[in-house]
Amino acid sequence: MTRDGYVARWRGREYQASPDGDDIRLYQPGPGEGFTEVRPGRYVRVVPAAEVEDLAYVRTTCTWQGQPFIVLAEHDGWLRLEYTGGRWPVAEAMGLEAFDFGVYQGWAPATQVADLGEQRV
Repeated sequence: MTRDGYVARWRGREYQASPDGDDIRLYQPGPGEGFTEVRPGRYVRVVPAAEVEDLAYVRTTCTWQGQPFIVLAEHDGWLRLEYTGGRWPVAEAMGLEAFDFGVYQGWAPATQVADLGEQRV
């Protein structure tokens, strides 16, 4: 499972999270005390930021063909990657798409990706 977003530790558990001013929105896949269903399989609870034990941005990183990437998504054995090396000649040589100015993305077979791990930012 790839993660790219905020996580918060509240009452000893880690949740997907979204900062919202002085509050933190906590998300979980099932019902729970104080959680409201926002759509099937997604429940939210808003808590004061002061009650949250830890808040961090987590992203999944990897290397592909020896270059550094962030994993944005996965689908049917493929990973959507964003190049973080900052060298456009390398990105161009790898056949990556210019998604935005200085931002290069592409799909890679999951079996060709190495050093998959999470980074807290």
